[in-house]
Amino acid sequence: MSTTQSPVRNGVDTATLFATLDAVKQAPEAARFQFRARNEWVSGTHSRTTIDDFFGVGEERAHDAPTTLDVDHPKVLVGGDNGPTPVEYVLHGLAGCLTAGMANIAAARGVELTEVTSTVEGDIDLNGILGLDGDVRNGFQNIRVTFDVKGDAPAEKLREIVEQSRARSAVFDIITNTVPVTIEVVAG
Repeated sequence: MSTTQSPVRNGVDTATLFATLDAVKQAPEAARFQFRARNEWVSGTHSRTTIDDFFGVGEERAHDAPTTLDVDHPKVLVGGDNGPTPVEYVLHGLAGCLTAGMANIAAARGVELTEVTSTVEGDIDLNGILGLDGDVRNGFQNIRVTFDVKGDAPAEKLREIVEQSRARSAVFDIITNTVPVTIEVVAG
């Protein structure tokens, strides 16, 4: 797909975006990725995750630099407050995935975004996590996302971009559909 528009819109290199779409259409196996996170317990509820290597486009790859993320609980939940809670990272992941999708979709549709902000809230009842009520789920009971989007398109088109991002969001899919998770233990 060729375009006569600016090659960069919303910080997205549209030529590379369309080239990637074309490449995956020609070689669907190139779309298979495996992302990894390696976590190490520090103390109490505090642990540290490093994200560096991944598999994609048929080979092992690495990010330009490793990212280290601390996870903890606030003091009111017997943590040291050395980082966001794991569930806050889920909210962050959802916001980031939806926002990135919006930037790509808007760029592909020729829409210049001027502002995108969001608030993501999730409700949890600790009675589930603490095992005090078997009828209460351990995770979020509800997640709400509110976007404030501005750009050079009518409000309805901006809403369509948000909806398309939701429809294509990997994190939204992970949160709203069952994903098989295997846990293997190597004890020593």
